[in-house]
Amino acid sequence: MTQKFSASPAHMAALQHPATQSLVIKVPTINSDETNAQVLQIFGENRDLVSLPVLDDDRPIGLISRNIFMSQMSRPYYRELYEKKTCIAFMDKSPLMVDVNTPIEALAARAVEFGDKTLADGFLILENDKFIGVGAGLDLMHALVELQKEKNRQVMQSIDYASVIQRAMLSESLNAIHATLRDVDIVWEPRDIIGGDFYHFQRYEDGWFAAIADCTGHGVPGAFLTLIASSSLTHALSQYGARDPALLMATVNRGVKLALGQHSATQHAHSNDGMDAAFFWFDDASMTLTSAHAKMPLFMLAPDQENVQSLDGERLGLGYADTPADAVWTNHSAQLAHGTILCCFTDGLIDQIGGRKNIAYGKKRVRLALQRHRARPMPELTRLLMEEFQTYQGAQTRRDDVTLLNLRLE
Repeated sequence: MTQKFSASPAHMAALQHPATQSLVIKVPTINSDETNAQVLQIFGENRDLVSLPVLDDDRPIGLISRNIFMSQMSRPYYRELYEKKTCIAFMDKSPLMVDVNTPIEALAARAVEFGDKTLADGFLILENDKFIGVGAGLDLMHALVELQKEKNRQVMQSIDYASVIQRAMLSESLNAIHATLRDVDIVWEPRDIIGGDFYHFQRYEDGWFAAIADCTGHGVPGAFLTLIASSSLTHALSQYGARDPALLMATVNRGVKLALGQHSATQHAHSNDGMDAAFFWFDDASMTLTSAHAKMPLFMLAPDQENVQSLDGERLGLGYADTPADAVWTNHSAQLAHGTILCCFTDGLIDQIGGRKNIAYGKKRVRLALQRHRARPMPELTRLLMEEFQTYQGAQTRRDDVTLLNLRLE
């Protein structure tokens, strides 16, 4: 093991240089033949350590994520079973590894290819194939912005580049949505090119999982939060599967609080951020929808019903300083008929000011639009709803990001 982790501020000043060298952070390491007990000791001594590199003769072979490791070791009997085993048991064997001289642009492209885990857990930096330090996903994002400034470009150009990254992160879910559902449409409109809304969709053998989330803020701060939140959700899905949305919410809540240091409302924290969300699991065989809600509704319109039904769930957001770390959410299950319309949206839709009285768009107008256009295909229904919404907005400034998912079960 090496020295204790010390997050030096000097590496931040180096972000103006267009190579990976500027992102190097010195952290403890562990040899591949050491035990999980020693991993626990290192994480306990270094509270800010996000990931622990694993070396074999000074050559990196993997990365241990604090979130994943601590979640696994806290499960019943796992500590007794794994504490004396070698640390590779919970190691990511394929983290991103880059040479110290890699240009920032090339590093960013590779980070997108490797996905959420690289942005959340970081990456390994090598010199002559030997480990010299780690890099952080958020530092990489900052470096991209600083690089644009160094090349005499305006902030909007760097935001445009970040938008490419954010849309690339959503593209896999978007492709999965259209590959799974025949009658579906989704709107993702950030207020400021990049934003704080995100969605996740994943197909399984026996059903599908979907999530819509609205992180605090919009623009660059909101986009940073989507990286943390979507990564926490990805980790939760890998640990527990997709069939218990309430459990996933509780896990994401703890992950976001840990990532932002928002352990409680009474302890000092640099932020009080989180997200509203709705998580869904749909079972193909039984046509059963199981959902959990953190301040985000789901509208349902069955083919044999006139009125739109609403599931609202708990009025408790995920990850905020005043949300308890042990908070729990409730699963709501309903067996749905073929042809049922599901509609989920972030509050950027219903909170938008407009109309003759300059008041919020509100849920009622969404319900009426679903009833009025229920016979139309979802892409057409969505287009008509958004046209009505934009007409209502008029000359008013867009207040927030808007995400809207409409689908028909067929």
